[in-house]
Amino acid sequence: MYLVLALRRPFLHKVLDHEDEFFSLLMLVLETHSLRITDASFAESLYGLRRRTVKIRVKKEDARPNSGDGIQQSGLEKHQRVLSVVFLVALPYLKSKLHSIYNKEREARLQASLWGNGDETVEDAEYVSGGESSLVSREATIRSRLMKKIQKIMFVCYPWLHASSEGMSFAYQLLYLLDATGFYSLGLHALGIHVCRATGQELMDTSSRISKIRSNERERLHGPPWLKALQRALLSCTYTMLDYAQTGLIAAVFFFKMMEWWYQSAEERMSAPTVYPPPPPPPAPKVAKEGIPLPPDRTICPLCSQKRANPSIVTISGFVFCYACIFKYVSQYNRCPVTLMPANVDQIRRLFHDM
Repeated sequence: MYLVLALRRPFLHKVLDHEDEFFSLLMLVLETHSLRITDASFAESLYGLRRRTVKIRVKKEDARPNSGDGIQQSGLEKHQRVLSVVFLVALPYLKSKLHSIYNKEREARLQASLWGNGDETVEDAEYVSGGESSLVSREATIRSRLMKKIQKIMFVCYPWLHASSEGMSFAYQLLYLLDATGFYSLGLHALGIHVCRATGQELMDTSSRISKIRSNERERLHGPPWLKALQRALLSCTYTMLDYAQTGLIAAVFFFKMMEWWYQSAEERMSAPTVYPPPPPPPAPKVAKEGIPLPPDRTICPLCSQKRANPSIVTISGFVFCYACIFKYVSQYNRCPVTLMPANVDQIRRLFHDM
């Protein structure tokens, strides 16, 4: 859909050129706000989940059997929120950029294997010119060669890093499903965070905490009255946008899907070939003056004037006869007996449904 809109609105090409950056910036705002308010990521808050810090306590020998399993959960600390944003936003962005660099390097190597690499001769020719321009060209060449070396190293290392990351993620999810660990990802395990479902009391505490945070932010406003009023209006708009971000995101997904269907169907209609109605059948062949006349009853054979037995058609004219009659006639005269058009026995076809 973005490509269709970009074709109709050229200024959207700039957005498409930096779509990873725009998406990461949007996710940074949403994830930071969600972790600050609800102690959960944006996706986890949609399902009523919360992140809790896991603290393991050493059991004493005289501890009661109903004292728990030695794991105590509490709210997230500040550094855990920051690191959660890193795992939720920064690392996926870095992974997407590495993937794009890997694809570009792979395409470049494929083109070089097919058409040859002509960049080396151009780079060597830059050393020939003298003066300041040669120094500038040498610096640019050294920089480009360094970037190419880095890209080659990333091209070699990225598949192993990607396979290790995907394998570790699969292993954690499998162990989590088998109840072998309480962490479903390596990032949560490294941060010591459990994801659990929020209780009703936690939801009430979250709403009260949101109101306290916003009241404190309004109290910290400084400046003349008109500036405070402007700041309050901006804060109110920001709070409203963040409060309805979840509902707005769901509505936006449905809207974009509808727009994608709309533009896709329009493009298909424009690119689809024109469908013309089927041509009318050719006119029926005329009966020759010297040919055998047709009987009024269509079930009668024109040759033997009896009801047709094993009806067969002459494809060159379309008239139906008895198989024995038409085979004998065509073998002898090499023509259709009604239209006198040239025919042979290979143009006789058996009919299995006689009208």
